[in-house]
Amino acid sequence: MDVIIIGLLGGLITGISPCILPVLPVIFLTGGAQSARVEGQPMASPPRSRPFLVILGLVLSFTIVTLAGSLILGALNLPQDLMRWLGIIVLILIGVGLLIPKVEQLLERPFQWIPRREIGNGGNGFGVGLALGAVFVPCAGPVLAAIIVAGATGRIGVDTILLTVAFAVGVAIPLLFFALAGRGLIERIKAFRKRERGLRIAAGIAMLALAVGLVFNVPQALQRLLPDYTAQLQTDLTDNEQAAEALGLGGLVTDENRELANCTNGAEELESCGTAPQIRGIESWLNTPDGAGVDLEELRGKVVLIDFWAYSCINCQRSIPHVVAWDETYQDAGLEVIGIHSPEYAFEKDAGNVADGATNFGIDYPVALDNNLSTWTAYRNRYWPAHYLIDASGTVRHISFGEGNYAATEKMIRELLQDADPGVTLPQTTDVEDDTPDVGSTTPETFIGSSKDVNYGGDERYGAGEAEFTYPADQAQDTFSLEGDWNVQTQFATPTGDSAGIRLTYRASEVRIVAAGEGDVSVTIDGKDADDISVGGTPKSYEVLKESGSRTGLIELTIPAGVEVYSFTFG
Repeated sequence: MDVIIIGLLGGLITGISPCILPVLPVIFLTGGAQSARVEGQPMASPPRSRPFLVILGLVLSFTIVTLAGSLILGALNLPQDLMRWLGIIVLILIGVGLLIPKVEQLLERPFQWIPRREIGNGGNGFGVGLALGAVFVPCAGPVLAAIIVAGATGRIGVDTILLTVAFAVGVAIPLLFFALAGRGLIERIKAFRKRERGLRIAAGIAMLALAVGLVFNVPQALQRLLPDYTAQLQTDLTDNEQAAEALGLGGLVTDENRELANCTNGAEELESCGTAPQIRGIESWLNTPDGAGVDLEELRGKVVLIDFWAYSCINCQRSIPHVVAWDETYQDAGLEVIGIHSPEYAFEKDAGNVADGATNFGIDYPVALDNNLSTWTAYRNRYWPAHYLIDASGTVRHISFGEGNYAATEKMIRELLQDADPGVTLPQTTDVEDDTPDVGSTTPETFIGSSKDVNYGGDERYGAGEAEFTYPADQAQDTFSLEGDWNVQTQFATPTGDSAGIRLTYRASEVRIVAAGEGDVSVTIDGKDADDISVGGTPKSYEVLKESGSRTGLIELTIPAGVEVYSFTFG
C-alpha cells in the first residue's frame, strides 16, 4: 500500500509540474476540444469517451515504455531511443492528417478492416494517447528515477509494476481534468461550437509543434527556464524511511536484507541491522589467491568493511584513500576489507580496467567484480561509494552512503575490533585528510553520452548520432556545450573531424575527465593555456584542474580525433 500511495502522490505532483506544460495544448485540443459537441454534427458524433481514451493510451504506453522498453530494445539490439522516435513520427503523421484530410484517408486505408478505422484525431483518441505516452518524459523525481532504474536493470517485480501504474495514474488525473475542462469550455463558447474544422486544424498544429519541440528538446529547455515549484513537494514525499524502502527497494526487499533499514545513514554510533547478506553473482575476483571468491561465513571472528565503488567515480576516488588506509592500518588487528566494484559504465565491467584502477589507487584487498549488480541489489545499495561495517558475528553495525563520515566510521571500526578481541593493541588512527566537498558546492557529475546527459547547456538538440555543434552565446553555470562535429554515443562522444571542442562552466577545486583512446587534449582555463592531457588506452580518469580552494571558472578543451570522452567529475 505504501508503494501505491507514494507512486500515486508522486504522479499527482508531477502532473502539476512545469514539465507537463508542453503536452497540455495537445491534451486540451485532442482529448478535450475534439470530444465536444459542435453544431451541425449528430449528437453522438464526437466520442464522449475520448478524453478518457487519450489518457488511457498515454498511461498504457508510458508504463510499458518505462518498465520494459529498455529491456526489449536491448534484447533486440536496437537503439534505446527508438520508441521515442517512433512516437514522434506517429504524432507528425496524425498532425498532418488533421490538417490534410487526404493524408488522413491514406493513413486510414491500411486499417479499413477494423470496424472503427479512424486512427487520427477523428477517432476515439486511443492512438493519440499511445503516441503521447511513448514521447512523454515527465520530471525525473525520486519516484520516476526508481522506476527507470528498476526497468533498465530488469528488476521488475510486483512492487515495481504497482509503483509505475500508480505513478502513471497520478500523472494522468490532472491531465484528464484538463482535457475535460477543455471539452466543457468548447461546449460553452458558442463561437467554438461552429468551428469543428478549425478545432481539427488547431489540434494538428499543436501536435506538429509538440513533435518538432521534442526533436529539438524544447521541453527540456522550458524546464531549465521555469523553476520547478514541485521539487520541495517531491522531497517531502520521499524523504522518510517508508518512502526510501518503497522507492529504493521496490521488489528487492527480502528476509535476508530487510533489517538493513534499521541502520541510519552516517550514524555516529553503532547500530544493529541484521546479518550481512552474502556476496553473490560475482564475475571474477581480484587480489585473492588464484582468483578465489571470498565467503563472509568464513570471515566470522573478523571485522569486515564492504566498500561499494566504481573506479571512474570521483566520489569513490576521494573515498578510497581512507579505505586503503584503514586496510593497511588495521588488517593485522583483525579488519578485512572487501571492495565490491559495481559499474556505472559498460567499460567499468572490464576486468583489466578495474585491475588498472585498483593498482592506481593502491588497493591490495580483495575486489569483487559485481558486473550484474547482484551484490549491490542484495544490499539494496543506491550509492557510490557506500560502506557497510560488519562485526565479528556477521551483523551489519554501520552504513555510510556517499563521501564523508570517515572519522565516525574509523571510530566504530576500532570499537568492533576491540569487541572482537579485547586484548588487541590498536595502532594510532589514520590521518588521511577529508576532502569531501560541501553538498551542492560543486558542479554535479557531467555525463557526455546521450543516455545520461543532464546538464547540456548548448542550443542544439542533444542526442545519439552525428551532428554539428556550436558554443552558445550565453552558457549557463554548471553545464557543458560542444563545438564542431561530434559522434554522440550512448556512453561517450568522439569527434568526427580532426578535432572538436568542449566547454565547461564549473564550480570546484578539482576537475577530472574520464576519457579513452589515443591523443593529446589541449586545455584552456579562463582563457589561459594549461598543460595538455595525454590520453592513452582504456577509459581512465585524468586530472584537468586541481586548486587549493573551490573556484568558479570556464574550461575549454580541444579533443582530437580518436579520443572518446565519457564524463567530467568535480571535487
